[in-house]
Amino acid sequence: MKKIISFFVCVAWLSGGMKVFACTGILVAKNASTDGSVMISYAADSHTLYGEMYHWPAAKWPKGSMLNVTEWDTGKPLGQIPQVEQTYSVVGNMNEYQLAITESTWGGRAELTDTTGIIDYGSLIYITLQRAKTAREAIRIMTGLVADHGYCSSGESFSIADKNEAWIMEMIGKGVGNKGAVWVAIRIPDDCISAHANQSRIRQIPFDDKENCFYSSDVVSFARDKGYFKGKDKDFSFAEAYNPYDFGGLRACEARVWAVFRKYDSSMDKYEAFIKGDPTKEPMPLYIKPDRKLSVRDVQHCMRDHFEGTDLDMTKDAGAGPYKVPYRWRPMHFKVDGEEYLNERAIATQQTGFVIVPQMRNWLPDVIGGILWFGVDDADMAVFNPVYSSSLAVPECYRVGNGDLYKFSWTSAFWIHNWVANMAYGKYSFMIEDIREVQQELENGYRHIIPAIDKAAMDMNRENPEEARRFLTWFSTTTADQATMRWKELGEYLLVKYIDGNVKKEEGGQFKRNPYGMPASPDFPGYDEEYYRSIVKSAGDRLKVK
Repeated sequence: MKKIISFFVCVAWLSGGMKVFACTGILVAKNASTDGSVMISYAADSHTLYGEMYHWPAAKWPKGSMLNVTEWDTGKPLGQIPQVEQTYSVVGNMNEYQLAITESTWGGRAELTDTTGIIDYGSLIYITLQRAKTAREAIRIMTGLVADHGYCSSGESFSIADKNEAWIMEMIGKGVGNKGAVWVAIRIPDDCISAHANQSRIRQIPFDDKENCFYSSDVVSFARDKGYFKGKDKDFSFAEAYNPYDFGGLRACEARVWAVFRKYDSSMDKYEAFIKGDPTKEPMPLYIKPDRKLSVRDVQHCMRDHFEGTDLDMTKDAGAGPYKVPYRWRPMHFKVDGEEYLNERAIATQQTGFVIVPQMRNWLPDVIGGILWFGVDDADMAVFNPVYSSSLAVPECYRVGNGDLYKFSWTSAFWIHNWVANMAYGKYSFMIEDIREVQQELENGYRHIIPAIDKAAMDMNRENPEEARRFLTWFSTTTADQATMRWKELGEYLLVKYIDGNVKKEEGGQFKRNPYGMPASPDFPGYDEEYYRSIVKSAGDRLKVK
């Protein structure tokens, strides 16, 4: 297993002791989607993650080979485990058999971290993707790895999905001296959707449903022994035992789940008091049956959410500034006159490394069925490019080594998208309109061309599956690299159009010139009345014209 740069940190601490949470995931089971596909999503949010696409080719290993395991968050070598004889091809968080795995970290009880374990959550994902073909097999392998070699990360929620099923598995270690982990995995019903966002979400465990629920044998007894739970097994709640609700877990985490659920279930507004930080209120369910089926575009749209249309809408307070920016720079908490306040933590956030929507389609052969919709940086301004999971290579724009967090590159999708986004943060209400136009141009184009690509690949696959893989690799890499160059053109356009706070006039798709060929005078839009009033309120008569 080749060395990869340190992965993302999903729970960090501020000096004041408040947690900063990252990573959001949505799960859509096959009968809840418009076309019968299974979908999950994932925003890998971190201030230190460079957005790139990892790739492991399929390989055969000599008997007795060992695999070096490196901690994703730090790059620290953790040890070695036996390698299997055959590993599968992996592109990003999806493998050639249409298996996808993602996560969100919730931490939980600090004393349960086993610093002597060899398997961390990042390695657990990518090792398993190289070894499993189905979600059920992945659960068996993941839980076996931590049982055999120890689990050194804190509490995690994992989305585990294949072309037929979607599962949530939650896991936490047992502390130094207790190798392994306690865990539970529940299958999302075929007509339902679910989500998780850095708060344990599994409460009651259906112990008798052996087909749709798996769990460690000591999941209840360990909690009872540690004093986390007293009572009968039927009353046990995994979340209450291992990651009890607090204000941050509700307002910064469960609120993001609510933002997804309420789009597809009008009754979810009854949980508003709960997600605003009141743990005494009724908690949300693990999954819901949506009032309409979701498309890939719907899931992508969910990943761009800033609580629009709710009381938490980030464009509605003074922090949004004159251009209605739905972002707040960290830290998330601040004090004024001794009182502590917060900034909302929405699904779309500025520090995203990459954002994905893996789509698994069981009516197609594996070589064609899996598409990893992949974007980099802020999900709101990312472009979800289709990369077939059978691809033999990754696009140059996403490639490991094409730039890094300290090295800018004009061929790196991560840097091109960050360049555009960081311009847009300064004039969001104006620039987002231009960004949406190009974003929709690209993504709508993919929606229309994918059926033709599928058909061409099917025709090739009947005669020569390897030719189909080469074709899909060509399509995936070419499409992503071209989209990155289109985004660079967008950035150049935005810089010219909005330079120095002005807005250049346009005519017939070109910047307007006067009758003599010189640039026409630009517009000076200034600010809206609300912002001018705030200026007058703070400045008093100092700025008054006399």
